[in-house]
Amino acid sequence: MKELYLGVMSGTSLDGIDIALCEIDDATCKLIASYEHPFPKTLKEEILRLLANKTTLKAIGTLDVKLGKLFADAINTLIQREKLLPENIKAIGLHGQTLWHEPDADYPFSMQLGDPNIVAAQTNITTIADFRRMDIANGGQGAPFAPAFHQFLFAQVEGNIAVVNIGGMANISLLFGNSTGWDVGCGNVLMDFWMQKTQHKDYDKAGDFAKSSTADEKLLAKMLEDAYFKKQPPKSTGREYFNKKWLERKLQGFEQLSDAQIQRTLLELTAHAITNDINATKTTKLIVCGGGAKNCFLLQRLRELCHIQVTSSDTLGISSDFLEAMAFAWFAKKRVHKETLALSSVTGSTKNSIAGAIYAAN
Repeated sequence: MKELYLGVMSGTSLDGIDIALCEIDDATCKLIASYEHPFPKTLKEEILRLLANKTTLKAIGTLDVKLGKLFADAINTLIQREKLLPENIKAIGLHGQTLWHEPDADYPFSMQLGDPNIVAAQTNITTIADFRRMDIANGGQGAPFAPAFHQFLFAQVEGNIAVVNIGGMANISLLFGNSTGWDVGCGNVLMDFWMQKTQHKDYDKAGDFAKSSTADEKLLAKMLEDAYFKKQPPKSTGREYFNKKWLERKLQGFEQLSDAQIQRTLLELTAHAITNDINATKTTKLIVCGGGAKNCFLLQRLRELCHIQVTSSDTLGISSDFLEAMAFAWFAKKRVHKETLALSSVTGSTKNSIAGAIYAAN
């Protein structure tokens, strides 16, 4: 039976909140409507300050409430625009804003903020949240979750398919053999940071600034020597690792490089990290989604380095912008029906688990 679900995704790029209204049954997940809600600049700056400095319980609690209200506002905007009735929507799948992700610590955890109680109360729709922590409780990384959805969504595509989602971070799903996946490392996060710092722009549109220069091979080699890229899956990461401090450490000794050279080197870092992982597999076709799919020059470099077919999910009729939000609509459906997510081969958990906590609207 087809049911309506809403998926909500706010990624590490902090560039917007993606809302996807999906019609889902056991065989299909169809995007019915979508909406990108702007992420307030002041709130983005607040999050980045909190990540970069010591903080307080009050600051974390306040941010949790602010994000909950923001997510509820974004959802209600789509509901009003599409003239939807809350009672016709089975549930909301809310990823939340990742504040910290440290699955390899002595006491592993992953923290997503955006109070789902507020979302359920202000939308009057049952909300599913806290997707990662049961997987971590079972010994897994708690991420990436996307491979389970990619396996469902692209099941009919022929060949040895891999899907790479390039958001703030980049993650890969291998959809052949023993299906698996992992976080490659940085996606757009360092490129966006450098554009904001040096060009006062949110991002490098189409990769034009990077394309205007050449990469520094020594800096690229230094970056690729980082221990994370050498680590074997299962592995996951986030802004708590790949951030301003990481980049500043790598740039020591390269002060002579121009801003454009560094931007190009950062694009090459993302491209090489992805292709190094892909080229170590038997992938014959790479499907790209996420914000990075709009970076024409990055896609060009992936094609040149991978030597296989590289295409955006848009060419298959699936929105690259809203695919992650669609995933959380699907995860909500799985939780409502008490179905496990096949993630143990991805995250390294001891077993597949039912993911997500239910926050009832009534």
